[in-house]
Amino acid sequence: MKKNLKVLLLGYNGANNTGSEARLLAIIEDIRVILGNKALITVPTLNKENLERYLKEDKFLKVAPISSIFFFDIRKLVKEHDVLLLIEGSCYMDTWTSALLWAFLWATKCAKDFKKPSIAYAVDVGHLSSFNRWLVKREASKTDLILTRTESAAHELQKIGVKAPIRTTADCAFTFKTEKEDDEILKEIWPELDSGVVGLAPIDFYLWPVVMRPWGKKENLYKWPYYYSRSKSRVDGSEQLALKWAEEADRIIEKYGKRVALICMEELDEPLAVCIKNKMKKPEMVKIFSSRKYNASTMTNILRSLELLVTSRYHAGVLSLEAQVPQIAIGHDTRLRGFYKELGLENYLLDYMSSEIWYKLKEKVNELLENPKTQQGLLKDGFIQHIGRAHKNPEILKGFLQERGWKVKT
Repeated sequence: MKKNLKVLLLGYNGANNTGSEARLLAIIEDIRVILGNKALITVPTLNKENLERYLKEDKFLKVAPISSIFFFDIRKLVKEHDVLLLIEGSCYMDTWTSALLWAFLWATKCAKDFKKPSIAYAVDVGHLSSFNRWLVKREASKTDLILTRTESAAHELQKIGVKAPIRTTADCAFTFKTEKEDDEILKEIWPELDSGVVGLAPIDFYLWPVVMRPWGKKENLYKWPYYYSRSKSRVDGSEQLALKWAEEADRIIEKYGKRVALICMEELDEPLAVCIKNKMKKPEMVKIFSSRKYNASTMTNILRSLELLVTSRYHAGVLSLEAQVPQIAIGHDTRLRGFYKELGLENYLLDYMSSEIWYKLKEKVNELLENPKTQQGLLKDGFIQHIGRAHKNPEILKGFLQERGWKVKT
């Protein structure tokens, strides 16, 4: 039996993203429960400083900086480790950027080349160009096991033609454990609270996808050579989006006397949140909470303290579910669509491209603020179902490693 082997966790690490942080910490916990605290774990990142805000290196946990032109670094890391786990939830999609997808597929190819076992760990499937669908079919089929976090994701991979074994569980963030001292964190951060809080977790849809180019405007740079997609029409779209969010936030304040939390699940959401607040009539009733400042435990407890959540971020919905916070989604990709379908909340999923979106949002907000128990049964049952499925992730991983000669804890 092999022991103290090296595990490589490849994902969207170090981006000040609450969902990715919660997933990473939950997955590290899974590995240590299975292999013990002496398992050798390596976490690659484009931003070591950000990652070290919540992940402390020690003898058995290493942070590995990699270049934004990642091919050589990833190949080297895969060769040096004994097993590869793809841990980014948005694994098989190019909504954000093709480069991220290519990094995961390249790692899978390298694992196959070096005869290292690989597993995609509770991941999702989304929009793919024709070329990327072909690439996913070819390279993802080389994975030893793919765990999807929704049934619709599994069906989509099969539809694409991926031949790897596929099983469905649930997102790892469902098993993320918050710190006890954060239970009342919203009141501590916002002591002047005199009413309930409605949370808005928006995304600037007009920034994406990030594209590779040798040069561009500095204000559009994500990390060289990756730039946000910007044009006059996209900038106008962002401004209009902020205005509509601001109008709805003001309406909630004026009609229901609630305060509004603008929740930035990723640091990249901050400029939009600031723009929304600046356009409001009552900005004094608003506070911005960003993953740049607050860790996943704090952000999760803020989400669970809300009276209502309106989100474009998948993990805001996931992390608030345990507290049965009523929620509405403004979706732009398949992740929220698959999640809401499983929860039975399809009527509360709004398409951001719809001409009636803001009118429909007012209706849904009114409904849930006036009748907050409307979703309670669905949310409760949904959490029980998803937490049960999420606990299958380490069980399956344990069996996967045991079959390949790893010494696991019993």
